[in-house]
Amino acid sequence: MPEATHADAELILKLYDARREAEIRKARHWWTTAFWPESADEVVKVMRSIGAQENAWLRQVLGYWSMASSFVSHGVLNEDLFFEPSFSGEMFFIYAKLEPYLPELREKLQNPLLLANLEKLIHSPKGQERYKVISKNVENLRKTRAESMAKAS
Repeated sequence: MPEATHADAELILKLYDARREAEIRKARHWWTTAFWPESADEVVKVMRSIGAQENAWLRQVLGYWSMASSFVSHGVLNEDLFFEPSFSGEMFFIYAKLEPYLPELREKLQNPLLLANLEKLIHSPKGQERYKVISKNVENLRKTRAESMAKAS
């Protein structure tokens, strides 16, 4: 892989700035704290609730990471720079939340390419090791949330 260039750094900074916009911050917060789907049907429900705030947030964050990962897939952005933990950790986290339901989601939504750009990078040689760690963390968080909810009931 070629060395990262100043143009790569500029694109990373532009992508970072886009993540700082007020509405996407709300969307990212919702994804990381409140949205913990337990089935494909829960994801589909949000995806089909056109006009709902959660629908906009889901689409905004998935769209952002799909676009950013497409830059790497098409050679526009340096892969090593993109995979820096300070930049792409959230992408792994979000994908890990949806990955257990992805085949069913693709079928129900009749969209075989849903999250294809993310999947390609996450399961690449550089992404696999990182995904193992983050997906394990997501699974542990999912269990902790379930236990907390059970205790609260």
